Amino acid sequence: MATAAEQWVLVEMVQALYEAPAYHLILEGILILWIIRLLFSKTYKLQERSDLTVKEKEELIEEWQPEPLVPPVSRDHPALNYNVVSGPPSHNIVVNGKKCVNFASFNFLGLLDDARVKAAALASLKKYGVGTCGPRGFYGTFDVHLDLEDRLAKFMKTEEAIIYSYGFATIASAIPAYSKRGDIVFVDRAACFAIQKGLQASRSDIKLFQHNDMADLERLLQEQETEDQKNPRKARVTRRFIVVEGLYMNTGTLCPLPELVSQRARRARQCSGAVRGPAHLRAHGPASLVARVAVRGGDAPRGCCADRLDRRAPAAAGARELANAPLLESPFSVSRACSAAPLPDHVIEDIDLISANMENSLASVGGFCCGRSFVIDHQRLSGQGYCFSASLPPLLAAAAIEALNIMEENPGIFLVLKEKCERIHKALQGISGLKVVGESLSPAFHLQLTDSTGSREKDVKLLQEIVNHCMNRSIALTQARYLEKEEKCLPPPSIRVVVTVEQTDEELERAARTIKEAARAVLL
Repeated sequence: MATAAEQWVLVEMVQALYEAPAYHLILEGILILWIIRLLFSKTYKLQERSDLTVKEKEELIEEWQPEPLVPPVSRDHPALNYNVVSGPPSHNIVVNGKKCVNFASFNFLGLLDDARVKAAALASLKKYGVGTCGPRGFYGTFDVHLDLEDRLAKFMKTEEAIIYSYGFATIASAIPAYSKRGDIVFVDRAACFAIQKGLQASRSDIKLFQHNDMADLERLLQEQETEDQKNPRKARVTRRFIVVEGLYMNTGTLCPLPELVSQRARRARQCSGAVRGPAHLRAHGPASLVARVAVRGGDAPRGCCADRLDRRAPAAAGARELANAPLLESPFSVSRACSAAPLPDHVIEDIDLISANMENSLASVGGFCCGRSFVIDHQRLSGQGYCFSASLPPLLAAAAIEALNIMEENPGIFLVLKEKCERIHKALQGISGLKVVGESLSPAFHLQLTDSTGSREKDVKLLQEIVNHCMNRSIALTQARYLEKEEKCLPPPSIRVVVTVEQTDEELERAARTIKEAARAVLL
Protein backbone atom coordinates (compact mmCIF):
# COMPACT_ATOMS: atom_id res chain seq x y z
CA MET A 1 0.00 0.00 0.00
CA ALA A 2 2.78 2.39 0.88
CA THR A 3 4.61 1.74 -2.39
CA ALA A 4 1.47 2.40 -4.40
CA ALA A 5 0.86 5.68 -2.58
CA GLU A 6 4.44 6.84 -3.22
CA GLN A 7 4.08 6.03 -6.92
CA TRP A 8 0.82 7.96 -7.06
CA VAL A 9 2.48 11.04 -5.54
CA LEU A 10 5.36 10.81 -8.01
CA VAL A 11 2.86 10.64 -10.89
CA GLU A 12 1.12 13.76 -9.59
CA MET A 13 4.43 15.64 -9.38
CA VAL A 14 5.35 14.75 -12.96
CA GLN A 15 1.91 15.72 -14.17
CA ALA A 16 2.15 19.09 -12.38
CA LEU A 17 5.54 19.66 -13.98
CA TYR A 18 4.09 19.20 -17.45
CA GLU A 19 1.15 21.49 -16.70
CA ALA A 20 3.25 24.29 -15.15
CA PRO A 21 3.74 27.49 -17.21
CA ALA A 22 7.06 27.96 -18.99
CA TYR A 23 8.05 31.07 -16.99
CA HIS A 24 7.55 29.12 -13.77
CA LEU A 25 9.92 26.41 -14.90
CA ILE A 26 12.51 28.94 -16.06
CA LEU A 27 12.41 30.72 -12.69
CA GLU A 28 12.84 27.50 -10.75
CA GLY A 29 15.72 26.49 -12.99
CA ILE A 30 17.50 29.80 -12.38
CA LEU A 31 17.06 29.41 -8.62
CA ILE A 32 18.47 25.88 -8.68
CA LEU A 33 21.52 27.03 -10.65
CA TRP A 34 22.06 29.93 -8.25
CA ILE A 35 21.93 27.60 -5.24
CA ILE A 36 24.48 25.29 -6.87
CA ARG A 37 26.75 28.24 -7.57
CA LEU A 38 26.55 29.40 -3.95
CA LEU A 39 27.41 25.94 -2.69
CA PHE A 40 30.54 25.50 -4.81
CA SER A 41 31.83 29.07 -5.10
CA LYS A 42 34.29 30.64 -2.62
CA THR A 43 32.93 33.35 -0.34
CA TYR A 44 36.18 35.33 -0.38
CA LYS A 45 39.22 35.77 -2.54
CA LEU A 46 42.66 34.97 -1.30
CA GLN A 47 44.89 37.98 -1.51
CA GLU A 48 48.54 37.75 -2.12
CA ARG A 49 50.58 38.51 0.99
CA SER A 50 52.46 41.75 0.83
CA ASP A 51 55.31 42.22 3.31
CA LEU A 52 56.26 45.80 4.14
CA THR A 53 59.86 46.85 4.23
CA VAL A 54 61.40 48.23 7.41
CA LYS A 55 61.43 51.72 5.92
CA GLU A 56 57.72 51.52 5.03
CA LYS A 57 56.85 50.35 8.53
CA GLU A 58 58.77 53.25 10.09
CA GLU A 59 57.02 55.73 7.81
CA LEU A 60 53.60 54.37 8.78
CA ILE A 61 54.48 54.57 12.46
CA GLU A 62 55.63 58.19 12.13
CA GLU A 63 52.45 59.17 10.26
CA TRP A 64 50.10 57.51 12.79
CA GLN A 65 48.46 59.96 15.22
CA PRO A 66 46.57 58.27 18.12
CA GLU A 67 43.30 59.79 19.26
CA PRO A 68 43.29 61.09 22.86
CA LEU A 69 41.71 58.79 25.43
CA VAL A 70 39.91 61.75 27.03
CA PRO A 71 39.06 65.22 25.71
CA PRO A 72 41.62 67.93 26.50
CA VAL A 73 41.11 69.69 29.83
CA SER A 74 42.33 73.16 30.66
CA ARG A 75 44.95 73.35 33.40
CA ASP A 76 42.83 75.89 35.28
CA HIS A 77 39.90 73.48 35.54
CA PRO A 78 38.58 73.43 39.15
CA ALA A 79 39.06 69.66 39.38
CA LEU A 80 42.79 70.11 38.76
CA ASN A 81 43.15 73.02 41.18
CA TYR A 82 41.67 71.72 44.39
CA ASN A 83 42.15 73.07 47.88
CA VAL A 84 44.22 71.01 50.30
CA VAL A 85 42.83 70.56 53.83
CA SER A 86 45.12 69.97 56.79
CA GLY A 87 43.46 68.39 59.81
CA PRO A 88 39.77 67.57 60.39
CA PRO A 89 37.20 69.64 58.45
CA SER A 90 35.45 70.68 61.64
CA HIS A 91 34.45 74.13 62.86
CA ASN A 92 37.82 75.67 62.08
CA ILE A 93 39.48 74.28 58.98
CA VAL A 94 43.00 74.78 57.61
CA VAL A 95 42.80 75.21 53.83
CA ASN A 96 46.02 75.62 51.85
CA GLY A 97 47.76 76.49 55.11
CA LYS A 98 45.21 79.20 56.05
CA LYS A 99 42.89 78.83 59.04
CA CYS A 100 39.26 79.59 58.21
CA VAL A 101 35.77 79.23 59.63
CA ASN A 102 34.22 76.26 57.84
CA PHE A 103 31.08 77.08 55.86
CA ALA A 104 31.64 74.32 53.29
CA SER A 105 31.60 70.89 55.01
CA PHE A 106 28.40 69.02 55.88
CA ASN A 107 29.29 68.62 59.54
CA PHE A 108 25.90 70.03 60.57
CA LEU A 109 25.85 68.78 64.16
CA GLY A 110 29.57 69.16 64.78
CA LEU A 111 30.08 65.42 65.45
CA LEU A 112 32.99 64.96 63.06
CA ASP A 113 35.56 65.88 65.72
CA ASP A 114 33.47 64.88 68.74
CA ALA A 115 35.49 63.13 71.46
CA ARG A 116 32.82 60.47 72.10
CA VAL A 117 32.51 59.60 68.42
CA LYS A 118 36.27 59.32 68.02
CA ALA A 119 36.56 57.18 71.16
CA ALA A 120 33.90 54.78 69.88
CA ALA A 121 35.64 54.54 66.51
CA LEU A 122 39.01 53.93 68.17
CA ALA A 123 37.62 51.15 70.38
CA SER A 124 36.06 49.50 67.32
CA LEU A 125 39.34 49.86 65.42
CA LYS A 126 41.20 47.97 68.15
CA LYS A 127 38.56 45.23 68.25
CA TYR A 128 37.78 44.68 64.55
CA GLY A 129 40.65 46.23 62.62
CA VAL A 130 40.43 48.73 59.79
CA GLY A 131 38.23 47.22 57.06
CA THR A 132 36.10 44.18 56.28
CA CYS A 133 37.58 42.87 53.02
CA GLY A 134 34.28 41.39 51.92
CA PRO A 135 30.64 42.20 51.11
CA ARG A 136 27.87 41.54 53.58
CA GLY A 137 27.04 38.12 52.13
CA PHE A 138 30.65 36.88 52.20
CA TYR A 139 31.95 37.19 55.78
CA GLY A 140 31.49 40.95 55.66
CA THR A 141 28.65 41.13 58.19
CA PHE A 142 29.85 42.12 61.66
CA ASP A 143 27.73 42.35 64.78
CA VAL A 144 28.21 46.13 64.80
CA HIS A 145 26.53 46.31 61.36
CA LEU A 146 23.44 44.56 62.71
CA ASP A 147 23.42 46.84 65.75
CA LEU A 148 23.55 49.92 63.54
CA GLU A 149 20.72 48.69 61.30
CA ASP A 150 18.59 47.99 64.36
CA ARG A 151 19.31 51.43 65.79
CA LEU A 152 18.53 53.20 62.51
CA ALA A 153 15.23 51.34 62.14
CA LYS A 154 14.17 52.37 65.65
CA PHE A 155 15.37 55.93 65.15
CA MET A 156 13.39 56.29 61.93
CA LYS A 157 10.35 54.44 63.38
CA THR A 158 10.37 51.80 60.63
CA GLU A 159 10.42 48.01 60.69
CA GLU A 160 13.87 47.45 59.24
CA ALA A 161 16.94 49.24 57.86
CA ILE A 162 19.82 48.25 55.60
CA ILE A 163 23.20 50.00 55.45
CA TYR A 164 25.52 50.58 52.48
CA SER A 165 29.21 51.38 52.55
CA TYR A 166 28.91 54.37 50.18
CA GLY A 167 26.32 57.12 50.34
CA PHE A 168 26.09 57.70 46.59
CA ALA A 169 25.56 54.00 45.90
CA THR A 170 22.67 53.76 48.36
CA ILE A 171 19.89 55.31 46.29
CA ALA A 172 21.69 54.45 43.03
CA SER A 173 21.38 50.78 44.06
CA ALA A 174 17.94 50.98 45.68
CA ILE A 175 16.09 52.35 42.65
CA PRO A 176 17.13 49.64 40.13
CA ALA A 177 16.46 47.00 42.78
CA TYR A 178 12.74 47.73 42.40
CA SER A 179 12.18 49.58 39.13
CA LYS A 180 13.00 47.60 35.98
CA ARG A 181 12.73 47.94 32.21
CA GLY A 182 9.15 48.77 31.25
CA ASP A 183 8.29 50.39 34.57
CA ILE A 184 7.45 54.10 34.77
CA VAL A 185 9.12 56.50 37.20
CA PHE A 186 7.85 60.04 37.83
CA VAL A 187 10.76 62.16 39.04
CA ASP A 188 11.23 65.77 40.07
CA ARG A 189 13.46 67.66 37.63
CA ALA A 190 15.67 68.83 40.51
CA ALA A 191 16.59 65.29 41.58
CA CYS A 192 20.24 64.88 42.54
CA PHE A 193 22.88 63.05 40.51
CA ALA A 194 22.72 59.87 42.60
CA ILE A 195 19.02 59.51 41.81
CA GLN A 196 19.75 60.12 38.13
CA LYS A 197 22.32 57.32 38.07
CA GLY A 198 19.87 54.99 39.80
CA LEU A 199 17.21 55.77 37.23
CA GLN A 200 19.67 55.22 34.42
CA ALA A 201 20.62 51.82 35.81
CA SER A 202 16.97 50.82 36.14
CA ARG A 203 16.35 51.34 32.37
CA SER A 204 12.82 52.42 33.24
CA ASP A 205 10.68 54.95 31.41
CA ILE A 206 11.44 58.28 33.11
CA LYS A 207 8.90 61.11 33.23
CA LEU A 208 10.13 64.41 34.69
CA PHE A 209 7.78 66.91 36.30
CA GLN A 210 8.59 70.53 37.16
CA HIS A 211 10.27 71.09 40.49
CA ASN A 212 7.77 70.74 43.35
CA ASP A 213 4.91 71.35 40.87
CA MET A 214 2.10 69.02 41.91
CA ALA A 215 -0.11 70.29 39.07
CA ASP A 216 2.49 69.21 36.53
CA LEU A 217 2.77 65.81 38.21
CA GLU A 218 -1.01 65.49 38.06
CA ARG A 219 -0.87 66.27 34.35
CA LEU A 220 1.66 63.49 33.77
CA LEU A 221 -0.41 61.04 35.81
CA GLN A 222 -3.52 61.88 33.79
CA GLU A 223 -1.64 61.41 30.54
CA GLN A 224 -0.40 58.04 31.75
CA GLU A 225 -3.90 57.08 32.79
CA THR A 226 -5.11 57.83 29.26
CA GLU A 227 -2.34 55.63 27.83
CA ASP A 228 -3.28 52.84 30.24
CA GLN A 229 -6.87 52.88 29.03
CA LYS A 230 -5.65 52.20 25.50
CA ASN A 231 -3.77 49.09 26.60
CA PRO A 232 -5.28 47.73 29.85
CA ARG A 233 -3.34 44.46 29.66
CA LYS A 234 0.00 46.24 29.64
CA ALA A 235 -1.16 48.65 32.34
CA ARG A 236 -1.84 45.78 34.75
CA VAL A 237 1.79 44.63 34.68
CA THR A 238 3.44 48.07 34.56
CA ARG A 239 4.65 49.42 37.88
CA ARG A 240 4.81 53.14 38.59
CA PHE A 241 7.02 54.96 41.06
CA ILE A 242 7.31 58.51 42.33
CA VAL A 243 10.84 59.49 43.40
CA VAL A 244 11.48 62.74 45.22
CA GLU A 245 13.95 64.27 47.69
CA GLY A 246 13.01 65.40 51.17
CA LEU A 247 15.23 68.47 50.97
CA TYR A 248 16.62 69.02 47.48
CA MET A 249 20.39 69.27 47.43
CA ASN A 250 20.38 71.35 44.25
CA THR A 251 17.81 73.90 45.39
CA GLY A 252 17.59 73.75 49.19
CA THR A 253 13.79 73.52 48.94
CA LEU A 254 11.41 71.14 50.69
CA CYS A 255 9.32 68.47 49.02
CA PRO A 256 5.52 68.80 49.47
CA LEU A 257 5.35 65.22 50.70
CA PRO A 258 1.84 65.21 52.22
CA GLU A 259 0.45 66.47 48.91
CA LEU A 260 2.24 63.67 47.08
CA VAL A 261 0.88 60.99 49.38
CA SER A 262 -2.66 62.38 49.32
CA GLN A 263 -2.51 62.70 45.54
CA ARG A 264 -1.50 59.06 45.24
CA ALA A 265 -4.31 57.97 47.54
CA ARG A 266 -6.85 60.14 45.74
CA ARG A 267 -6.00 58.71 42.34
CA ALA A 268 -6.05 55.18 43.71
CA ARG A 269 -9.56 55.71 45.11
CA GLN A 270 -10.74 56.82 41.68
CA CYS A 271 -9.78 53.43 40.26
CA SER A 272 -12.15 50.51 40.47
CA GLY A 273 -11.23 47.63 42.75
CA ALA A 274 -8.57 49.56 44.68
CA VAL A 275 -6.56 47.39 47.06
CA ARG A 276 -4.27 48.86 49.65
CA GLY A 277 -1.24 46.66 50.29
CA PRO A 278 0.98 46.64 53.32
CA ALA A 279 3.40 49.25 52.02
CA HIS A 280 2.01 50.57 48.81
CA LEU A 281 -1.17 51.33 46.92
CA ARG A 282 -2.10 49.11 44.03
CA ALA A 283 -5.20 49.82 42.00
CA HIS A 284 -6.52 47.26 39.56
CA GLY A 285 -8.63 47.99 36.54
CA PRO A 286 -8.36 49.83 33.21
CA ALA A 287 -7.04 52.95 34.94
CA SER A 288 -4.72 51.05 37.24
CA LEU A 289 -2.14 53.06 39.15
CA VAL A 290 0.58 51.29 41.07
CA ALA A 291 2.21 54.26 42.72
CA ARG A 292 5.09 54.31 45.10
CA VAL A 293 6.75 57.26 46.79
CA ALA A 294 10.43 56.69 47.28
CA VAL A 295 11.77 59.62 49.25
CA ARG A 296 15.38 60.42 48.65
CA GLY A 297 17.19 62.99 50.72
CA GLY A 298 20.30 64.94 49.71
CA ASP A 299 23.68 63.34 49.22
CA ALA A 300 26.33 64.85 51.38
CA PRO A 301 29.21 64.66 48.90
CA ARG A 302 27.31 66.81 46.47
CA GLY A 303 25.58 69.49 48.42
CA CYS A 304 22.36 68.94 50.33
CA CYS A 305 21.88 68.69 54.03
CA ALA A 306 20.54 65.47 55.45
CA ASP A 307 17.21 65.82 57.13
CA ARG A 308 14.53 63.62 58.60
CA LEU A 309 11.22 64.04 60.36
CA ASP A 310 11.71 63.40 64.04
CA ARG A 311 8.65 61.55 65.33
CA ARG A 312 9.98 60.22 68.61
CA ALA A 313 8.59 62.51 71.30
CA PRO A 314 7.06 65.98 71.65
CA ALA A 315 10.18 67.17 73.43
CA ALA A 316 12.40 66.23 70.51
CA ALA A 317 13.32 68.78 67.92
CA GLY A 318 11.23 68.57 64.80
CA ALA A 319 8.41 66.86 66.67
CA ARG A 320 6.10 66.64 63.71
CA GLU A 321 5.86 70.41 63.38
CA LEU A 322 7.04 70.76 59.82
CA ALA A 323 4.61 72.71 57.74
CA ASN A 324 3.32 71.15 54.54
CA ALA A 325 6.45 69.15 53.75
CA PRO A 326 8.59 67.06 56.07
CA LEU A 327 12.20 66.19 55.54
CA LEU A 328 12.73 62.47 55.24
CA GLU A 329 16.43 61.90 54.95
CA SER A 330 19.37 60.84 56.98
CA PRO A 331 19.35 61.37 60.74
CA PHE A 332 19.17 65.11 61.15
CA SER A 333 16.06 66.84 62.42
CA VAL A 334 14.81 70.26 61.56
CA SER A 335 11.71 71.70 63.17
CA ARG A 336 9.65 74.64 62.06
CA ALA A 337 8.06 76.74 64.75
CA CYS A 338 4.71 77.38 63.19
CA SER A 339 1.07 76.67 63.74
CA ALA A 340 0.84 74.07 61.02
CA ALA A 341 -0.85 70.81 61.91
CA PRO A 342 1.47 67.91 62.78
CA LEU A 343 2.23 65.45 60.03
CA PRO A 344 0.07 62.34 60.52
CA ASP A 345 1.81 59.00 61.04
CA HIS A 346 -0.05 57.46 58.10
CA VAL A 347 1.83 59.79 55.73
CA ILE A 348 5.09 58.19 56.80
CA GLU A 349 3.60 54.71 56.65
CA ASP A 350 2.46 55.26 53.07
CA ILE A 351 6.05 55.81 51.96
CA ASP A 352 7.54 52.56 50.72
CA LEU A 353 11.20 53.49 50.97
CA ILE A 354 13.21 56.16 52.76
CA SER A 355 16.81 56.38 51.59
CA ALA A 356 19.49 58.48 53.23
CA ASN A 357 23.21 58.67 53.88
CA MET A 358 25.35 58.78 57.00
CA GLU A 359 27.94 61.17 55.60
CA ASN A 360 26.37 64.34 56.98
CA SER A 361 25.13 64.67 60.52
CA LEU A 362 26.31 61.21 61.58
CA ALA A 363 29.89 62.18 60.65
CA SER A 364 30.45 58.70 59.19
CA VAL A 365 30.43 57.12 55.73
CA GLY A 366 27.83 55.16 53.78
CA GLY A 367 24.07 55.27 53.59
CA PHE A 368 20.96 53.39 54.57
CA CYS A 369 17.44 52.57 53.44
CA CYS A 370 14.56 51.92 55.80
CA GLY A 371 10.96 50.82 55.49
CA ARG A 372 8.89 47.69 55.91
CA SER A 373 10.76 44.42 56.29
CA PHE A 374 9.72 42.82 53.02
CA VAL A 375 10.76 45.97 51.12
CA ILE A 376 14.19 46.16 52.77
CA ASP A 377 14.89 42.41 52.55
CA HIS A 378 14.55 42.61 48.78
CA GLN A 379 17.64 44.84 48.66
CA ARG A 380 19.75 42.23 50.44
CA LEU A 381 19.53 40.15 47.27
CA SER A 382 19.09 42.89 44.64
CA GLY A 383 20.95 45.98 45.88
CA GLN A 384 24.16 45.99 43.87
CA GLY A 385 26.01 48.28 46.25
CA TYR A 386 25.07 45.97 49.12
CA CYS A 387 25.82 42.67 47.39
CA PHE A 388 29.07 43.49 45.61
CA SER A 389 30.83 46.19 47.65
CA ALA A 390 32.91 45.60 50.75
CA SER A 391 30.80 46.28 53.82
CA LEU A 392 31.09 49.40 55.95
CA PRO A 393 34.27 49.41 58.11
CA PRO A 394 33.22 48.53 61.68
CA LEU A 395 34.86 51.65 63.12
CA LEU A 396 32.57 53.84 60.97
CA ALA A 397 29.51 51.84 62.03
CA ALA A 398 30.49 52.29 65.67
CA ALA A 399 30.97 56.02 65.09
CA ALA A 400 27.47 56.27 63.57
CA ILE A 401 25.94 54.46 66.54
CA GLU A 402 27.62 56.85 68.97
CA ALA A 403 26.42 59.81 66.89
CA LEU A 404 22.87 58.48 67.20
CA ASN A 405 23.35 58.25 70.96
CA ILE A 406 24.40 61.90 71.10
CA MET A 407 21.46 63.01 68.97
CA GLU A 408 18.96 61.15 71.14
CA GLU A 409 20.50 62.42 74.37
CA ASN A 410 20.59 66.04 73.18
CA PRO A 411 17.58 66.71 70.94
CA GLY A 412 17.88 70.43 71.59
CA ILE A 413 20.85 70.53 69.24
CA PHE A 414 18.43 70.56 66.32
CA LEU A 415 16.68 73.70 67.55
CA VAL A 416 20.05 75.37 67.92
CA LEU A 417 20.89 74.57 64.32
CA LYS A 418 17.48 75.75 63.14
CA GLU A 419 17.98 79.12 64.81
CA LYS A 420 21.43 79.54 63.26
CA CYS A 421 20.04 78.68 59.81
CA GLU A 422 17.33 81.31 60.11
CA ARG A 423 19.82 83.88 61.41
CA ILE A 424 22.26 83.67 58.49
CA HIS A 425 19.47 83.25 55.95
CA LYS A 426 17.99 86.54 57.14
CA ALA A 427 21.40 88.24 57.23
CA LEU A 428 22.11 87.32 53.60
CA GLN A 429 18.94 88.87 52.20
CA GLY A 430 19.32 91.86 49.91
CA ILE A 431 22.83 91.22 48.62
CA SER A 432 23.49 93.22 45.45
CA GLY A 433 23.92 90.83 42.54
CA LEU A 434 23.21 87.65 44.52
CA LYS A 435 20.02 85.90 45.56
CA VAL A 436 19.50 83.31 48.28
CA VAL A 437 18.03 80.02 47.03
CA GLY A 438 16.65 77.61 49.62
CA GLU A 439 14.47 77.35 52.70
CA SER A 440 15.29 79.45 55.75
CA LEU A 441 15.55 76.29 57.89
CA SER A 442 17.91 74.55 55.47
CA PRO A 443 21.49 74.29 56.77
CA ALA A 444 22.74 74.04 53.19
CA PHE A 445 21.53 76.64 50.68
CA HIS A 446 22.78 78.37 47.55
CA LEU A 447 23.77 81.86 46.45
CA GLN A 448 23.12 82.45 42.75
CA LEU A 449 23.72 85.42 40.48
CA THR A 450 20.66 87.63 40.21
CA ASP A 451 21.46 88.37 36.56
CA SER A 452 23.47 85.82 34.62
CA THR A 453 26.09 87.01 32.14
CA GLY A 454 24.71 84.57 29.60
CA SER A 455 27.82 82.42 29.78
CA ARG A 456 28.07 79.64 32.33
CA GLU A 457 31.86 79.83 32.26
CA LYS A 458 31.82 83.56 33.10
CA ASP A 459 29.26 83.01 35.85
CA VAL A 460 31.46 80.35 37.42
CA LYS A 461 34.49 82.65 37.33
CA LEU A 462 32.57 85.50 39.00
CA LEU A 463 31.34 83.24 41.77
CA GLN A 464 34.82 81.81 42.24
CA GLU A 465 36.18 85.32 42.71
CA ILE A 466 33.65 85.82 45.50
CA VAL A 467 34.73 82.51 47.08
CA ASN A 468 38.39 83.51 46.87
CA HIS A 469 37.62 86.93 48.35
CA CYS A 470 35.93 85.26 51.33
CA MET A 471 38.75 82.72 51.68
CA ASN A 472 41.27 85.52 51.97
CA ARG A 473 39.22 86.81 54.87
CA SER A 474 39.13 83.42 56.66
CA ILE A 475 35.64 82.36 55.53
CA ALA A 476 35.75 78.99 53.73
CA LEU A 477 33.04 78.61 51.07
CA THR A 478 32.77 76.48 47.96
CA GLN A 479 30.91 76.40 44.69
CA ALA A 480 28.41 73.64 44.00
CA ARG A 481 30.02 71.30 41.47
CA TYR A 482 28.26 69.23 38.84
CA LEU A 483 29.19 66.86 36.03
CA GLU A 484 27.87 69.25 33.42
CA LYS A 485 27.74 66.75 30.55
CA GLU A 486 26.05 64.10 32.69
CA GLU A 487 23.42 66.10 34.55
CA LYS A 488 19.90 65.62 33.24
CA CYS A 489 18.81 69.12 34.28
CA LEU A 490 21.93 71.15 34.99
CA PRO A 491 21.40 73.66 37.84
CA PRO A 492 22.77 77.19 37.44
CA PRO A 493 26.15 77.98 39.01
CA SER A 494 26.00 78.80 42.70
CA ILE A 495 27.95 79.21 45.92
CA ARG A 496 26.92 76.73 48.58
CA VAL A 497 26.72 77.91 52.19
CA VAL A 498 26.64 75.30 54.97
CA VAL A 499 25.59 76.08 58.55
CA THR A 500 26.67 74.03 61.59
CA VAL A 501 25.89 74.19 65.29
CA GLU A 502 29.53 75.02 66.07
CA GLN A 503 29.43 78.36 64.30
CA THR A 504 28.92 81.24 66.72
CA ASP A 505 26.50 84.11 66.16
CA GLU A 506 29.46 86.45 65.67
CA GLU A 507 30.92 84.15 63.01
CA LEU A 508 27.58 83.96 61.22
CA GLU A 509 27.33 87.73 61.14
CA ARG A 510 30.95 88.04 59.97
CA ALA A 511 30.36 85.49 57.21
CA ALA A 512 27.27 87.34 55.96
CA ARG A 513 29.13 90.65 56.10
CA THR A 514 32.12 89.20 54.22
CA ILE A 515 29.92 87.71 51.50
CA LYS A 516 28.19 91.06 50.99
CA GLU A 517 31.53 92.84 50.72
CA ALA A 518 32.80 90.26 48.23
CA ALA A 519 29.66 90.60 46.10
CA ARG A 520 30.03 94.39 45.97
CA ALA A 521 33.73 94.14 45.09
CA VAL A 522 33.24 91.57 42.32
CA LEU A 523 29.83 92.27 40.85
CA LEU A 524 29.45 96.06 41.08
